This record gives sequence, structure tokens and C-alpha cells, in this order.
Amino acid sequence: MIDKEQVMRIAKLARLELKEEEIAKYQQDLSEILDYFDTLKKVSANDVEPMIHSATQENIVRDDVGRKENPVIISRMMRLVFSIKDGFVKVKTILTSK
Repeated sequence: MIDKEQVMRIAKLARLELKEEEIAKYQQDLSEILDYFDTLKKVSANDVEPMIHSATQENIVRDDVGRKENPVIISRMMRLVFSIKDGFVKVKTILTSK
């Protein structure tokens, strides 16, 4: 098990101020993590192919195709808009090029 001095040294390196009860908790937690690494060292991964990424699914995208919406809904929405220009909602400029 990791001793109190080791936990305090790690906390100092991480610039953490720990209370006495936190030191005891981290002693236990860090010891469990290191014990788990010992368990992992015993596992043979010789027959396992290396992975590039954990997700095997490819990027799925849809075609960027415009669609016609119900004109009644559009007209209701446009009545709520503050400013319209050429059939589009006009908003204040938020990005500018230098």
C-alpha cells in the first residue's frame, strides 16, 4: 500500500492541498490503481491485434440536400422574425473578417 508520505508528495507535485481524511482515501485509491496495473501486467496480449481506435463504426454522413418544409409553418415562423431580407432571416453580424 502507498504510504502517507507518497500521497503527500504526489499531492504537492499536483499542487493539491489535502485534508487528513483525503490522504487516507487517496492512499486506498492509488493503491488499488497500482494493484490493478499489477493485474494487467499478468495478462498476455500476444494474440490480440492492435487497435487504432476503440470505435469500429465509420463516419456516417447524410447528403446535404435541401428539403421543402410546409409553407404554412414557414410563414408562421417568419412572422416571428425581427428582420427578413430576400426571404431569409436577417441577424446581426457576429463574425467579421480582418
